[in-house]
Amino acid sequence: MPITPPTGDVHDFDFLMCPWRIRNTRLVKRLAGCTDWETFEATGTARPLSGGIGNCDDFIPEAWNAGYVGMALRLFNPEARCWSIYWLDNVTGGLDTATGLLRPPVSGGFAGTDQGVFFGQELFEGRSVLVRFEWTKNLATGTPRWQQAFSDDEGCTWETNWVMEFSRPPA
Repeated sequence: MPITPPTGDVHDFDFLMCPWRIRNTRLVKRLAGCTDWETFEATGTARPLSGGIGNCDDFIPEAWNAGYVGMALRLFNPEARCWSIYWLDNVTGGLDTATGLLRPPVSGGFAGTDQGVFFGQELFEGRSVLVRFEWTKNLATGTPRWQQAFSDDEGCTWETNWVMEFSRPPA
């Protein structure tokens, strides 16, 4: 089942450019029929990259997975009007161990709406799965939301496995 991600705009992620508190709710085991969730707090700061080519943010959990640090790298292709989002961390570097290259991104955009959808493919526990990121800007409340889902049946069904709820840190 081919999935065509929506196109976007270079300003799609302007809402995210600042420091955040991040409440994470994460499925303990993915694609295993698990219904146990873990919840933890993290911090992050999003910043633009020079020349309008994209942005990046850091992800630092406070107590979960001691020492873990992650980073999203978002690059915008103005010709295709599409975002590519890469996930990097200090466990794998975000690199494919076989090739040494960046792991494949998820791609998409907001199509002029409050909702962004991004699709990609990932190797998970030795099998290829589809990945979907969904962003909701929530501009009225200033509380963006991100969620990730996997599909191991070519997009017929999806399992949401991670949700991040963003809020401004106290002043």
